[in-house]
Formats: sequence, C-alpha cells, structure tokens
Amino acid sequence: MNAGPGRTRIPRQRRSTAADRARLRRLAEAGLLGALSQEERRRLLPAAYEVAYPIVYDVITRRIARNRGHNACSHGLRHMEESCLDGFHDDLEAVAEHLLAVTQPIADLEGWLARRAQNAAIDGHRRRRGEQGALQRPRMTKALSEGLGDPWLCELALKILTWVGLPGGVGVTVWPLDSWARDRADHTGDHRGSTPARVQADIDRVLEVMRRRPDWYERNVERPLGRKTTPVGGSPGERIGEPRPLLVLDAAEVGEARFADLAALAVEAIRAGLSRDEDPTVTVVTVLTTLFLNGSGADEIDRAPGGGSLAEDRLSTVLGDPAAVSALVQRVLRIVRGPG
Repeated sequence: MNAGPGRTRIPRQRRSTAADRARLRRLAEAGLLGALSQEERRRLLPAAYEVAYPIVYDVITRRIARNRGHNACSHGLRHMEESCLDGFHDDLEAVAEHLLAVTQPIADLEGWLARRAQNAAIDGHRRRRGEQGALQRPRMTKALSEGLGDPWLCELALKILTWVGLPGGVGVTVWPLDSWARDRADHTGDHRGSTPARVQADIDRVLEVMRRRPDWYERNVERPLGRKTTPVGGSPGERIGEPRPLLVLDAAEVGEARFADLAALAVEAIRAGLSRDEDPTVTVVTVLTTLFLNGSGADEIDRAPGGGSLAEDRLSTVLGDPAAVSALVQRVLRIVRGPG
C-alpha cells in the first residue's frame, strides 16, 4: 500500500551499507555481477535498489506520470498515488534484477542504468503479464476490429487487454473509468460526453464482442482479471461521478520536493564523476547545470509568466561568476565527500 507523503516505500527496506555499494560498483566494473551466488545477490540487492531508484524515477516514472496527467506523482516519490507507486516499484525491481544478471563490465554505472532502464522495465512488464496469464503484447485481431467497427472502441479493447494483465489490484470499480474517460475525450474530441458512465457503457460493448469467442475471452480476459487482487475498500474519487480529492500542496511544497529529489540525484552523479577521476569543477558545474537549469520546463507549466524559481535564478547567476563558482564547488564537494 502507499505509505503516504513523507514515507516513501522502497523495496528491500534494509539499508545497504557503504561497503555494499562500493562492492556493487567494483563487481559491475569487473563484469562479475551475473556470477554472484544467490546469497550474494540477496546481500547486494538493497545496494542495487539504492543506486537505481533515482534513475528509474527520472527516466521512467516521472515521464509516465506526466503523460497520465498525474502532476503530483511527477513532483517526487513522496507525492505519488498508489497506482503510480506500484508501477515504480515494479520497474525498480525489474531494473535491479537486470543489473544483477549482467556479465559484461560496466564502467559508468549510472549512465548504464539510464540507458538500459527502459528496456529492462519493459521486459519485466511482459514477464509479469505472462505470470498473470495475460497477453504479453496485446494486439487487435481482425475479428475484434470488425465486430467493434469504431476506432475508439478498438483502442479501448487494447486498453482492456492491457489492464487485465497488470499485477495491481482493482478498485471499487473494476476498470480505471476516470482515466479512460479522459482518454476517450482526447481520442474522440467529445469532452462533454466522455463521462465514466459512458466509458462503462463502451466497455460493456467491447466485452460483448469479445465474448463471441468464449475460449479466447476466458483465456485472455476473464482468467487474468480474476487474478487481480481486490482491496477491502476504495479511495475517495473511485466511484462513478465522485470527484477526486484535491492534493493539499502549495507551490513551495512542490518546489521543495522537486529540489530534494534533484539534489539526491546530483550527489550520486557527482560521486560517480569523481570516482572516474573527472575534473571536480567540471563535474559539479555540468551536473548542476544539467539537473537544475536544463529541465524540460514541465515543472514550471503551472507558474505565472516570469514566475521562475528564485533558487534556479540564483544558481544561474552564481555559475556565471568564476569566483562564486569556485566557492560553490568547494561547498558541494564537502557535502558529497562527507566529513573526513
């Protein structure tokens, strides 16, 4: 279950030690992770999670959340809805398992994870669908397309085939009606008529056509859907027509959460650069510029014109002053390297 704001649930909650993380990196550089015993894999799995989780969130989870319109979920793990959080955990587990099976040398662990995370998550998704008994890659059949005869209903049929294979549970309603209502509005242009009740009627129509092939329906819809778990109670906003509660987050809280997430990622990226004997000043400036100044702008879409972040403005000013850069680099290095 979602642990709620302030308590981010990360799989394998036993914290890894600095020695475990260092050992993980050494074995990765030597290409020996795939040769570990089961006991060694269990010991290093928390370290793999800790290294991978900020990358999985930035490369996969944040993008998916924004595409779904889940703005709060894209502002940090502490604000994620349960469905997005479950997906993050699944993807993180898949990436960590993929890392611990690798047999080739990895010189830049964070860079390698960033490049491979998407494919590892997709492979994990397909594997879980297979375990659920669902189609691994849902496709439209000729018979289904002819029976439905409507582009939106064909799209909805694919959504149904995908949904039944997801390992998460169902809510008060079997289907994610609110989300699919938004999809229907985007797909058809019928924003006024795309209500959860209308989507339920569309689903009933699709299922009616699917049931014309009883064996196919039982194997690809009914059986995997029956394996999804059912919670005791639902969350507010799940019933048809029931408004979803607003998140009580002001702009300052969202900005603070975003900077905390980026700061954690910056520390790891700078440590990785220093471990490769890269120039400290170049490393710090490059990481800070990339993470804090070169964003896509999606995090600022709800700000008024000219209402940019003061922290970002200050950082931009500091990076333009050589003397200030030198002082900033020394402060950052003390934080990254720690006492001693």
